[in-house]
Amino acid sequence: MSETLKSLKSKMLACSLCEGLELGPRPIFQLDQSVRVLIVGQAPGRITHAKDRPFDDPSGERLRAWLGVDRATFYGDKRIGIFPMGLCFPGSGSGGDKPPRPECANTWRSPVMETLKNVELTLVLGRYAIEWHLPDFKGLSVTEAVKRSSDGQNGIFVLPHPSPRNNRWLKQNDWFETQVVPRIQLDVTRLLKNTP
Repeated sequence: MSETLKSLKSKMLACSLCEGLELGPRPIFQLDQSVRVLIVGQAPGRITHAKDRPFDDPSGERLRAWLGVDRATFYGDKRIGIFPMGLCFPGSGSGGDKPPRPECANTWRSPVMETLKNVELTLVLGRYAIEWHLPDFKGLSVTEAVKRSSDGQNGIFVLPHPSPRNNRWLKQNDWFETQVVPRIQLDVTRLLKNTP
């Protein structure tokens, strides 16, 4: 018999798999049994770790604009979930944050996903999330993965990271915000409108 989400959340919050992390373990996620829109990214960044809240930065402002939801809905509506590949800030590397720790996904990902029975739309950000949720896309560039998922088939869209660091990519690939974002917004609106 599979474990309940409530039990898994308690265990994740107490998790100490990554005791040796630069800032120590601080699992950050936003999950409820009623999640219909699931955002899956890489791992919390330094700002997220400090604020103990995902996407509470300029990346989050852009992500909320892509979804067509305000801040109160993003954090307050239990039908929107956030479940990164790594639950804790993995530390700083030479070119940015280190990758999510694999033991995190190996321990928590499958059991949690099994409990999320109401997810109808999954928004996938980053290579590690792409490889787990869309194994057929492994080895593709993020641009190609975004293109191949641009119709939202099977309720999955791959997104570029909404960070301001990606302004150049967004300028070079303006089709994403003109063609794909409206499709995402329609799906999010439909899923949040049709359920209490």
